[in-house]
Amino acid sequence: MQGIVIAGTRSGAGKTTVSTALMAALDRRGLRVQAFKVGPDYIDPGYHACVTGRVSHNLDGWMLSREESRTIFSRYASDADVAVVEGVMGLYDGFDGLSEAGSTAQMAKWLNLPVLLCVDAKAMARSLAAEALGFHRFDPDLTWAGLLANRTGGTRHIDYLRQAMTAVPEVPFRGGLIRTESIGIPERHLGLLTADENPLSGERMSELADWLEAGLDLDSLLNDLPVLQPCPPLPSDSGKAAPSVRIGVARDKAFCFYYQENLRRLEEAGAELVCFSPVLDKHVPPNLDGLYLGGGYPELFAAELEGNRTMLADIRRFGLSGRPIYAECGGFMYLGRKIEDADGRAWQMADLFPVDFRMLKKPHFLGYREITQIQDSPLGPPGMVARGHEFHYSEIARMDETRQIYTGTDRVGQASTAESFLAGNVLGSYVHLHFGSNPDIARWFVATCLTSKEQSS
Repeated sequence: MQGIVIAGTRSGAGKTTVSTALMAALDRRGLRVQAFKVGPDYIDPGYHACVTGRVSHNLDGWMLSREESRTIFSRYASDADVAVVEGVMGLYDGFDGLSEAGSTAQMAKWLNLPVLLCVDAKAMARSLAAEALGFHRFDPDLTWAGLLANRTGGTRHIDYLRQAMTAVPEVPFRGGLIRTESIGIPERHLGLLTADENPLSGERMSELADWLEAGLDLDSLLNDLPVLQPCPPLPSDSGKAAPSVRIGVARDKAFCFYYQENLRRLEEAGAELVCFSPVLDKHVPPNLDGLYLGGGYPELFAAELEGNRTMLADIRRFGLSGRPIYAECGGFMYLGRKIEDADGRAWQMADLFPVDFRMLKKPHFLGYREITQIQDSPLGPPGMVARGHEFHYSEIARMDETRQIYTGTDRVGQASTAESFLAGNVLGSYVHLHFGSNPDIARWFVATCLTSKEQSS
């Protein structure tokens, strides 16, 4: 097996497009490609999965321990020919300016993978070598696969860059990708359009692969990548409980933000996961013992969600019946009274929480969270600690009396709000939790669903 980390000098250098194009080129050659994403991102892994036909998995230096990140990598890379890890932000950017914690560089060293640095070379020439030299010298413990110049002006520009990079032989120059406006992935608030809304066609994937191979000698890159010690396949199904409960998972264009590890852990704990669409389906699936409503874009599809009154009624009845529901961010908003969109229009939701939400023009919060639970909930007992993140453009506009369920701190341990509420057996929060930060969460949620099932039978 071989592996590589695609890093950038900064956010916006083109990591996602380059990573996706590389995966498309490798897949076109018949190689089994396993993708990973550093950081708490849901959107990029969706594009990875479109290209590779395999679920992409998140690795994280703060939400997850070194051991957990390495275990996730080993579990899913064990049967791949090439593992491609897309980084986060700039190569050395992490939680602060003093350490590598949470950075792409840290993850590359944890996984013992070489780094291909993607640089936005627009309007650059000899300065590219100075930038490469600085990145190389900053951390002598990194292994380098090379540098790839992105957004170049053409072959003559690439020739200048290649000449400049002869001054830094420690970082091989892998070529230049010509600036092509049609190659980029459309953006909006919270980042790129999701793969659910903007799926990559076969023609589009071929275009990406052609664009990459026109500027990068893929054969040379693969020949130079070290062959890694094969990851022993982990017994992911060993000890897996027979399904004891059925948990409905909202999956559609409005609710699509889930860590695959969360779903795997629920299945391992004994859950049969049943996907359904709050936008398109008229009713929740039959015989469910719990619901998991992930994040997404309910504000963009609020009219359709409000119009699906039979689904809203089913969700409300489900929550009032005492059966467990866990909802994160967009799912949390769906369980409130209403969502006011950016144009000031209000849309009625499931009304399980006495909370009104309002969309803003700018991000309301972005950052990591460590939460501690202050009372029993479907996810665990008082004192349960887990890690996750928040990223949302909405805020709570109005709220009646509710029971706060978490206390929270940010990534440096400073006390911070972690808006989260409990109504009966329904838990809603802005925080996206990674169950890998506390393996008991999935087991507890399944056990809560089973208890509810037994009490109602």
